[in-house]
Order: sequence, then C-alpha cells, then structure tokens
Amino acid sequence: MTENGFAGPGPGAESTDWQLTVESRARRVRADLAACADVPGTEASRAAAVSSLAVVDAALHSAPRRWSVVSWWSGWNIERAWRALHEAEIAAVSADPQLPGRMPGLRARIDLYLPAEDPRWQALHRLDLSETVTATDRAVVVDALRAAFDASDDAHAAARSLRNKLVLATAALFVLNTVLGVLGILRPGLIPLCLPADHFGPSTMVCPSGASTPTGWDVWLAQTFGVLGAALSVVVLLIRRRPEVTPYVLTGYQGLIKVLFGATLAIVGLLAFSAGLAHGFVNVESQAALLLWSVLLGYAQQVGTRMLDRYADRIMDDVRPVTEQPTERRQPGST
Repeated sequence: MTENGFAGPGPGAESTDWQLTVESRARRVRADLAACADVPGTEASRAAAVSSLAVVDAALHSAPRRWSVVSWWSGWNIERAWRALHEAEIAAVSADPQLPGRMPGLRARIDLYLPAEDPRWQALHRLDLSETVTATDRAVVVDALRAAFDASDDAHAAARSLRNKLVLATAALFVLNTVLGVLGILRPGLIPLCLPADHFGPSTMVCPSGASTPTGWDVWLAQTFGVLGAALSVVVLLIRRRPEVTPYVLTGYQGLIKVLFGATLAIVGLLAFSAGLAHGFVNVESQAALLLWSVLLGYAQQVGTRMLDRYADRIMDDVRPVTEQPTERRQPGST
C-alpha cells in the first residue's frame, strides 16, 4: 500500500495513459474522503466511495495475463475501472462539506456531457448554494453528475465497439489483399491488370511489372503502389488528429484501414481500366503511368474513408468532449 491507501502496480506491471489518469483521480478521491472523515452523516457515502475504489484497484492491477486478449477486446477492465471511479467520485461529492466551493468545477464537467435542454442540467444551474446545502440540493448535484458520467461511460463503450469493427475490417482487407497477391503469383493473368499501350500499337501491352505479358508480380506491385498512395492520406490523418489521452485510440486502426483499402482500390481501379470503363479518359502508355495511377487510386480511398474519419471524430469527441463556447450554452429555461 502507498500513501492515501492506493495500491500501486505490482512488480513488472505496466501503466498506460488511461491507467495513470484513473490512478491520479482515485488519489484525489481518497484525499477528499480524508478531508471529510470527521464530518457526521457522511459515513454511508464514504463507505460507498471506498468500496468503489477497491473495484478500481482490482480492475487496474489484478487482471490475469492469460486473459489479456479477452480483456483488450471486451474492454472490461478499462470500463470497469472508469465506471467504478465515477461512482467513487459521485459518492465523494455527496459527502463533501465544501460542495458550494466545488460547484463551478462540477458544473463545467457536467456541461461537457449534458445539453442545456436536459432537466437535470437546468435544475443544477438553478441551484443557489450560497446558504445551507440541503439534502435535496445534494441529490440534484449527484443526479446531474451521474448522468454526465453515464454519458462518458457510454462513449467509452461506443469507442471500443468502433475499434473492434475497425480491427475486423482490417483483418478482412488483409486477407483479401493477401489472397489476391497469391492468386497473382500462382496464376499470372488471372487478374488482368495489363493495358494496351496505344502509342505502340493495339497488340502491345503494358503491365505493372514492366513486362509486355502478365507476370506474378503485377498484383503485388499494384498493391504496393496503392499502399504508397494511401500512406499519403495517413499522413494527412496524423496531421489533423489532435492528441488523445483516452482508453481507446482509433487513429492507428483508421490508418491501417486506409492503407489496406488503398491496396484493394488500386487493383479494382486497374481492373476497371483493363475492362475499358475509362476508355477515352485514361491513356496509359508506360509502366510508370500505370504505377502512377496505382498511387492515385490508392490515395482515392480517402473519398470513402473520410466518412469513417468523421464518424470516428464524433465518437472520440464524445469520449473527450471539447468545451463549448459560453455563447453556445443557453440559460436554463430558455428556448
């Protein structure tokens, strides 16, 4: 046990960003509980907070290694730790004798998750704690804080669900691209990527490998240059993405989707060219032109994955919301 009664990581334990955040906030709760240890009438709330903090400790440091993959996929340890921490913070607020002084911070936290139309938000902002704080006043604060924390916890679950979907989509695209590459090696020409080089006559073909006939490397080369084009869009994604200290970070999975989808789209695009769908609009006279089109087609995946990026942005904004400007908040009871 360490100071404030918090059990630190065991030997060899590793802490991630979210664990450090939970540990820090748990220490604050313990400090708040120590400050009101002698306040009569707070025994039940303090006992509830201590019980929840024990769950936080267990979720952070007691997960057996053999369940690490299951834990990573289900997120049970992350979400259990956050939900228990939130319950501990709610209990500490309920017992806090200095509640009026903490109201600005509590209102700021609740404002991140509850809209102004929510009755609990309106009741919270109508409170006047300049005089004696009644049990009803505390109930209003606790109810609004619990609603805000529930919204935060639901956002964590939504982020985990999206991450798992991205993992499955990444695995499917990886298998698909691998199968296409293997087929290209085993049966050159089965996937026709060679185009007529009109400048040299209708019988002359140009292939991604540079040969005039299909080879086993055509598919792999087209995919590789498609990945190159997609990698450019990944750089754009990394530049525009703001740093996140959250339990679930989706940027890496979004980048993998872009890279693998770029390889697939390069093959699909060259197949369309080979089928004559772009005849009259696209003229390919050399291997360099064919590979350049593979790069452009790989980058073109940005059109489709941009929708995924926007959806992921909305999910992550719910997990770590951006504070609204004061003018965007309506006063309680306004329309």
